[in-house]
Amino acid sequence: MPAKENFNKISEMLTSELSAAAGIKSKQTRTSVCAAITSTKEKLKLYKQVPPNGLVLFCGVVEVGDGKSEKKITIDLEPFKPINTFSYRCQNTFETAPLSALLEDDEKFGFVVVDGNGVLYATLQGNTKEVLQRMQVQLPKKHGRGGQSALRFARIREEKRHNYVRKVCELATQHFITDDKPNVKGIIMAGSA
Repeated sequence: MPAKENFNKISEMLTSELSAAAGIKSKQTRTSVCAAITSTKEKLKLYKQVPPNGLVLFCGVVEVGDGKSEKKITIDLEPFKPINTFSYRCQNTFETAPLSALLEDDEKFGFVVVDGNGVLYATLQGNTKEVLQRMQVQLPKKHGRGGQSALRFARIREEKRHNYVRKVCELATQHFITDDKPNVKGIIMAGSA
């Protein structure tokens, strides 16, 4: 989805939340929620598109110093690793669990999903998945035709399957080995046996 459409949907959602917040009975809570939503909408206007790793916005009122005075804050962060979750919370604490998850030391794993129709190469690191390549293939099926040519058809079928498996291995080496060393913690193979 294009980044501008993401911002438009989020802006529409915040407008909807702003109108819903008008129905909050407590005047202090209603004022705080409306101010936070308005500040968030204004902060989003500063961005022309979603940054490559995503965007984190915190907006609210925090106690300052002696605990008797409050200050409104709006914090925008561009994470150092991609963040793939969308969360909107209206509560008395900031939700920082998705940011904490980025700090975990997570290894990168390679995936090879192969069957008679094609192969998929991908990596997974934490909650970030990346498709490296997809390749489709048309392998000949077994059939009852041929008579004396049945052995020739079988030989051609086996040769094409062998070439396909060799190509799958070559591409796996290309994607998951760099300078004679693996660039992933492990490789997971999947597909029809």
